[in-house]
Parts: sequence; C-alpha cells; structure tokens
Amino acid sequence: MRLAILAFAAGVITLQQQAELPPAWPWALAGLAGAAFAVLPVSTVVLRRAFRIAGILACLALGFAWAAWRADLRLADELAGAWEGRDIAVTGVIAGLPQDFANGTRFEFAVESVSTATAQVPARVTLSWYQGRRDDEDFVRQPVRPGERWRFTVRLKRPHGNANPFGFDYEAWLLERDIRATGYVRPAPAERLAAMVWQPDYVIERARDAIRRQFFATLPPAEHPWAGILVALAIGDQKAVNGELWTTFNRTGTTHLMSISGLHVTMVAALFGLAAGWAWRRVPALALRLPAQRAALLAGLVAAMVYALLAGFAVPAQRTLYMLAVAAAAMGSGRCIAPSRTLCLALLAVLLADPWAVLAAGFWLSFGAVGALLYVGNNLPGEGRGWRARVRAWGLVQWAATLASLPVLLLVFQQFSLVSPLANALAIPVISFVVTPLALFGALLPWWPVLALAHTVMDGLMLFLGWCAAWPVWNAPAPPLWAALAAAFGVAVLLLPRGVPGRLLGAILLLPVLFWPAERPPPGEARITVLDVGQGLATVVRTHAHTLVYDPGPLYSAESDAGQRVVVPYLRALGIDRVDVLMITHRDSDHAGGSASVRSALAVGRIVASTGEPGSEPCRAGQAWEWDAVRFTVLHPAAEDYGHERKANNLSCVLRVEAGGQAMLLTSDIEARDEAALLARDRAALAADVLLVPHHGSGTSSTPDFLAAVDAREAVIPAGYRNRFGHPRPAVVERLAAAGTRLWRTDRDGAVSIRMDAAGIVTTAWRHERRRYWQAGPDARPQLP
Repeated sequence: MRLAILAFAAGVITLQQQAELPPAWPWALAGLAGAAFAVLPVSTVVLRRAFRIAGILACLALGFAWAAWRADLRLADELAGAWEGRDIAVTGVIAGLPQDFANGTRFEFAVESVSTATAQVPARVTLSWYQGRRDDEDFVRQPVRPGERWRFTVRLKRPHGNANPFGFDYEAWLLERDIRATGYVRPAPAERLAAMVWQPDYVIERARDAIRRQFFATLPPAEHPWAGILVALAIGDQKAVNGELWTTFNRTGTTHLMSISGLHVTMVAALFGLAAGWAWRRVPALALRLPAQRAALLAGLVAAMVYALLAGFAVPAQRTLYMLAVAAAAMGSGRCIAPSRTLCLALLAVLLADPWAVLAAGFWLSFGAVGALLYVGNNLPGEGRGWRARVRAWGLVQWAATLASLPVLLLVFQQFSLVSPLANALAIPVISFVVTPLALFGALLPWWPVLALAHTVMDGLMLFLGWCAAWPVWNAPAPPLWAALAAAFGVAVLLLPRGVPGRLLGAILLLPVLFWPAERPPPGEARITVLDVGQGLATVVRTHAHTLVYDPGPLYSAESDAGQRVVVPYLRALGIDRVDVLMITHRDSDHAGGSASVRSALAVGRIVASTGEPGSEPCRAGQAWEWDAVRFTVLHPAAEDYGHERKANNLSCVLRVEAGGQAMLLTSDIEARDEAALLARDRAALAADVLLVPHHGSGTSSTPDFLAAVDAREAVIPAGYRNRFGHPRPAVVERLAAAGTRLWRTDRDGAVSIRMDAAGIVTTAWRHERRRYWQAGPDARPQLP
C-alpha cells in the first residue's frame, strides 16, 4: 500500500510540472486498466512481480489523472479576458479573514450572483477595497467581517504574478486557494445586504475574526509587539505577525513554530482526549455505554479537527489530523497500523483534497520532518531510562528534524540556519507547551491575564531568538535537483543507527548541496537580467567577478518591496552576497523603492545615484570603467543637469554595457527631452544591439529619432500586468515593430535574460523556459517583427 500511495503522489507531482494541461481521461483509463491487470490471480513469482509493477504504474497514472481532472475543473472557472478591467456589479459573501493595509482592506470574496449582463465571474476572487486619503478626497473606512453579504462594483483581472527565477509563484498559490481572479472595489456605493450568512465555513471564519479582534483589543499591537504571534498560534493568521519578525524566525530556523504545526494539533488532541477520558471514567453510565478509551480518542479527534479548521487548515494541520484519524480508527478497532503506513495514508488524503499542495515548500518540510522522526524512531534499538537518555532522545529528534529540512531549505530558499538546533531546542517546548496552550486558553476564555502571561513568556523567548539571529546563516547557490535528492538519501544514511557501516557516505552525499559552486560568466561575457517586478525596474548585470544592480525595484507597501521579494532572493540563489555597484537611476519609488532592502541584506561596494542620498556618488555622463573585459559607460545625465530644477525622470542614469562587440543600452525613465540631449551629445554612443525601452514604453519617450539612433535588434519593456498607466503605449510598440525589433515584455514573458559575448547575443524569458499549465496571459512567445 505504501508504495502504491507514493506512486500516486509521483503522478500528482509529474502533472504539476507540465507546461500544458493534458486530458485526464486517457491516464485514468490506463490507470484503471493497469489496476485491473494487477489484481488478477497469478501462480508464478515472475508474473507476480510483473503484476506488482503494473499496479505501481497504474497508481502513478491514476495520480496523474486525478491531478489533471482537478486542474481542469479549477481552470474552467475563469474570468473571460474581455471582462478584465471593466466594471462588474457582483453580490457575494466575505469568505476569509480581511487583512488591513495602509489604505484599505483586502479579502476573499465568494461571488453569489453577477448583475452585469453577460459578465462571467469566477466563484471566488480576491478584492482590495481602497479606503483612506487619495487624490485629496476623504474616504471613510468601512469595516468588513467574514460572513457578511455585500454588493460591490468591482474591476477584475485574471491571476497574474511576477515570474522570476527562484521566485515565489503567486499564480500557483492562487490556483491552490481556488482564487481565479483578483481586483479591487470601485468607488461606486457599496451595500451591505446581510450581517451574517449562516454557512459552516463562514461561521468558522467569523469565529477566527472574533478571536483576532479580541486578542488585539486585549493586547494592542503598539504596546505588545508579540500580539500577532499569539494570533498566528491561535488561528493560523500568519499575516498578523509583524514583517520584520520573519527575518528573526528565518535566521533562527523557527519559522515553522509561528504557524499551526503538527505538534500543536497533536497537543490539543492529547489535552482534550485526556480530559475527556478522565471525565468519562467518573460517569459509570457513560463508561458502560462507550469505553473511556474510545471516548477519549473521539474527543481528541474532534478537538484536533476544530483546531485545524480554526487554524486555516494548512498542510501541517491536515497531515496531523489525517494521521490522528487513522491512528484513532486503528486503536478503536483494536488493530495496529505501522506509523509509516499512517503517514502514507495522510499523504494520500492531503493529495486527494489538494493536488497543488506539492508546490509548496511547507508540504515537503512537513512530511519530510515527520518521516525523518518516524525513521529515527524505528532505528532506535530501545528506550533508555533516566534524564540522560531523555536528553539524548531529544537531541536525536532535533538532529533528525534539522537534517531532514536541510535539502529542502537549500533547494528552495538557498539558506540554512546554523543555530537552528539550539534555537529550536528552547523554542519548541516553550511555544508548544506554554505559549500555544495559553493562547488557546485565552481564545476560549477572554481573560486578559492569560494573554498577558503568554506575551510575557514571548518577551523572554524573543530575547533569546534575537541573540540567536545574530549568528551566521549558511548561504549557498541554488543546487540542482539531483544534488537535493542525493542529499535526501544522504540524510537517510546519516540517521541510521550507530554501528551501521557506511554512514560516512551520508555526509559525502551532503557535500554537493552544501558547497555547490556559484556559476559565473566567463571573462568577456555579460549576463543581464531584467527582473519581473511589476510596474517598476530592477536589472542585474553580472560579469566574471562583479555584479551591478541597475535599480532595485519598486516599493510595494510599508513592509514589502522588490528588493526584499525579488532582487535579494535572486542574487542569493546565484551565490552572490556582494553588489559591487548599486546604481539608483532616480528617486521614483518604482525604481528606488527596494534600495534599503538590498543594502541591508547584501554588502554593497559603491552606490551611484542621481538622488543625492548620503553615501552615494552622482552618476554623470563620461563615467566609465571595465570589469572582466566588459565595458560600462554612463551617458546621462550631464554634470550640468544637476544645477537645474528638473523632474526626477530627467535625471535618470543611462548606462551602456559592452561585451564581446555587443552592447545593451539601459535607459531607465528618460523622456523625449533627454533623448534629444543624448542625440546631441553623442549620437554614435547610443548604437546598441539590445535596448531597455525608456520609461516602461511610455508615450513620452522612445521618439523615432532616438530609436533609429539605437537601432536595436531586441528591446525589453519592463511593465506591470494591466498597469494603470497603460504601459507600453501601442504607438511605442508599433514603432519598435516597424523598426524590425524583437520585443520582450516582463508582464508577458517574465524576467528577461540577455547573454552577450563575442559569439553574439542570446535572449531568453523565464515564462518560456519554465512554462506551467496554470500560467495566464497571452501567447508566451516573444513578439516578432
């Protein structure tokens, strides 16, 4: 059975790697035929083995078919492209916890009906309701709560996220949550039609909202910095945790404790089960009707289910709940089921409910950690007695969990906390057995001393974690998949019992994932990547031994920017921990917003900017340097431009990069007057093979004379999907096409990479290289002249 479930899981995983969604029925027929063949009676060993292999392949085909069928159903619920960006009147229910941000509220909305004729809207969407001061007009913030029925006028767009190497796949995340469109509420009057819609899922979300409100009312976040952690532990709302705290948790390897983990669910089940069993035994009539042991099992399972639902039913909670259900059923029936079989049944249940769970790192960390603990438990020769044996067992558990997470962390996040075992040795018991019970007790009994005590305990723990966070973190370039798989096998070998020969092989198998070398361009080659950061600009230029960042990207919110979300993860995945030159072309937030995050996360040699910020040197026409046989030349602004009152765009740093006889011109947000100045200053210097189109393809730039002087074979437009400025303008696109220029766009193609050397130019785009069936948008091919 275990091998069959693993084969089913392999089929699900294989489907999620497909560029196009195949039909499910051929695979389902093949799987059913293989299963029927596998159960035929056989008399010889050879046939028995052949039929067993057929059964495994049948399970793989069925897993593939199941995931394909579920994906087909989900993708069918879509917003028609013709209705993107148009006003649509909808009626529905607030379906999840609303999340406040600086200028409004964001929430999931279950659409019940559409009033706009012929409009077809998905059943579940995410809406942002901007409420606050905007354009010198006052808006009154209207609170919303889960379960309320509202009528809104909205504008929607199909799921779309930034597409970058080593980046977060927002579109896959939306697909897993069954959110098939995103948008915002229009200023037209909104109407609340019902205070509460009494459906089970809405009742649960309203209860979660009530607990969160109670916590924040009792512990105002302004005076209680850990209040959000208590909310996350009680109801699984990780967005309640201050964004800066996640840096501490990541550096100490304790992120898993700030969500509802399997240990938390198990603890709740055990506490309620013990309490129910104790009470049941003291009522003879109940004990005669149902044995106390079974009553305790049932009570614990119900408590675990309620807690998992209140916590948002994440993968760790699902896995634990299903494992508890299998174990309770086995114990209640008097049967004994191996722990590994219980874990596999939980895996099957998770994949049947959510085939997209395999796309999340949490899925692999959760099942990997539990699998490692069960593996270590099976390999222990026996249990010792005394405190020394208990300390040794606890240390072995920490060692197993740490090793099991290492391949996944280095493959997905390219970093690993060296202090994680020490931090978790204290944090796990404190969070699991002190803070979480107090938070849950405070949720059930709104008495402020309980929550105050939990917050006081967190004071001490966060002081310890802050000290641990100062320790170094192991950073390594993103390893290939084979190295991570080899490391996983190495972990299994290392966790074998002492005395088993060959354990040293496990340590050897870990070496590739720990010390994978950073890939650098050879001398004379430049690799330029225009990252997909939405409506903004972030570009990385790499030579053999140097790195330049040309704008660190936009500011998204008070707690988030492209430097933190895109640029730094990209550089770390490449094994780059130092930026030789950070060029901030001008002060607009869509270009300079990620500067602080880049400077705080990485060592920066020089800052060249037109912003005049402290510690920087101005970019001026005539500046030039050479790295590894790659030439860099600044063409704009001129030194005298700083002496006049100008728009920020007119001071944009223009950089020319030359390698192997090829050239790319990076133009930031220059406008027509700046293009004219460049033409007058040195027209010949503008000639380039690749052009970063000025000002995101705005109509104020890319004049015909300028484009003719550049005469680029290829052009890249950094623009956000369906941005409010209408970039790129159709006239600019037509102008480039008329000139015979191949056009690439980050909103359509994702991150665009250019490799320049003596052999020529090779341009690729991330959405083409890593195409997945759920990706929305127009044809993925580049626009040809």
